Amino acid sequence: MKRLLLASPRGYCAGVERAVETVERALAHYGRPVYVRKQIVHNSHVVEDLRAGGAVFVDTLADVPEGATVVFSAHGIAPAVRREADELRLTAIDATCPLVTKVHAQARRYAEAGYAIVLIGHAGHEEVEGTLGEAPEAIVLVQSTDDAERVSLPADRPLAYVTQTTLSVDETGEIVAVLRRRFPRIEGPAREDICYATSNRQWAVKELLREVDLLLVVGSTNSSNSQRLVDVAHADGTPAYLVDDTHGIDESWLDGCETVGLTSGASAPERLVAEVCAWFTARGAELCEQELVHEDVSFRLPVELRRAERAAA
Repeated sequence: MKRLLLASPRGYCAGVERAVETVERALAHYGRPVYVRKQIVHNSHVVEDLRAGGAVFVDTLADVPEGATVVFSAHGIAPAVRREADELRLTAIDATCPLVTKVHAQARRYAEAGYAIVLIGHAGHEEVEGTLGEAPEAIVLVQSTDDAERVSLPADRPLAYVTQTTLSVDETGEIVAVLRRRFPRIEGPAREDICYATSNRQWAVKELLREVDLLLVVGSTNSSNSQRLVDVAHADGTPAYLVDDTHGIDESWLDGCETVGLTSGASAPERLVAEVCAWFTARGAELCEQELVHEDVSFRLPVELRRAERAAA
C-alpha cells in the first residue's frame, strides 16, 4: 500500500458541531450532571468524551430527575417528548439539527393541510421516530423501492413525501421515482431533505472511488450517514469498511492495495481521522488530500442555552 487519499469534505457537519458544543456549554453553565436524551450524535467516541465531562446519557426522560437539565439530541424528538419534559419540569435544551427541524415543520404543515404523507427513512432511527411523532395518523414509512411499490395511499387525499436527512442520495432518488410513477400528483420538497453534509460526503466519496482500491469510513455502526458512505462504495464495486478508530482496521484488507481512500461520517471527530492517517503513514503510506468542496455552514446554539448564558452574564 503506497498512498492514502483523504476525502474532502468529511467529518463534522454544522448540526453535529452545534449539538456537541451545546452539551459542553450546558455543562459549563449548569454544572454536572447534564442529562442527554439518547446519544447526542451517533459516535461512540463523542459520547464517551462527553460522559467523562459529566454528561449522563439516558434512553427515556423517566430516567431524568425532576427539575434537572436535559439536552435533546441532534436527531430530533416527537412532540410527546417535549410535553413529557414540561410535565417533569425539566430545563430542556433542544439540540435538534435545524435541518431536521425543517423536515418536522414540513410534515406538520402537510398533515395540518390534510395530506397523507410518505416518510422515506429507516425504521427505528431516532430521526424517523421524531418525524413520525409529528403526525402519526398521517404518515406512513417507506424504506425501499419495494416498499414504495407496495405502499397503499388514500385516493381521496392529497399526497406528499418527506425524507430522513441522512439517506443515500441515489437510493432516495430511486424511491422518489417509484412514488412519482405510482402517484403522479404526490408533492415533495423542492429538494430532497437529505442534508448538505450527507450529500457532499457521498459526492466526495464517488470522486475518490475513481482512484482507490479500498475505502475506509471512520464512523460508528449506528451512524446512518456513515453507513451510507460504505454503501456508495459498495454500489461502485469498491471494497469498503466502517471503522470506529484504528483498532477496527484489519491489515489483511490492505493486501494488494496501491491506494486506500479515507473519509469520515458527519458525527466522527477529525482527531479520529488524524489517528488513522498516522497509522498509515507509520506504515510508509504517502498522505494526499482531495480538494473539492469547502463547507462554511454554521448554526446558532439553541435559544434556551443562549438565553440562560445571557441571563448569567
